Amino acid sequence: MQQSDWQSVLDSAECLRTAAEVTAAYRDMAGQIRRDLADRNPLVIAVMKGGMVTASRLLEHLDFPYEMDYLHATRYRSGTRGHDVQWYAEPRISLEGRYVLIVDDILDEGATLAAIVGRCRGAGAAGVALAVLVKKRHDRCVPGLEADYVGLEVDDRYVFGCGMDYHEQFRGLPAIYAVAEEAGDG
Repeated sequence: MQQSDWQSVLDSAECLRTAAEVTAAYRDMAGQIRRDLADRNPLVIAVMKGGMVTASRLLEHLDFPYEMDYLHATRYRSGTRGHDVQWYAEPRISLEGRYVLIVDDILDEGATLAAIVGRCRGAGAAGVALAVLVKKRHDRCVPGLEADYVGLEVDDRYVFGCGMDYHEQFRGLPAIYAVAEEAGDG
């Protein structure tokens, strides 16, 4: 796509959550996480790529000891439709006996996050919690998968900003947008 095409996608998108609403959601999530995990020295694991943005914004509000690592597992591979989970990088810090907080941008259908939670439990984590900035409202989520900490809920639309992308673009936007129906492809 050319620059004008990208700008057209952004110009036609609907802002679902403002930057102020997103910041408030991070603060609220951090308060809940502090209440539950402040005395556990958790291992916070950002899920690449979108979870990197979510984790960095969330961690600004955490004022207790934690370690941080990352993993990279995805079903999308730069597209908009999911496939089998592909693992690119696993955490380097041992999960054995640790309380783990997985941080990602969105809980949509949950197949990738379910695989990540399973992998963490299989690696000996003492407990695994899941924090997502956005949860989509629909009934297609992996049965039994729930996020422990959710910042915002949105309708079942193709969303971007705040870590979420539209064809690898717009992750860094401070607000959450929905692709206009005619521009969307998933």
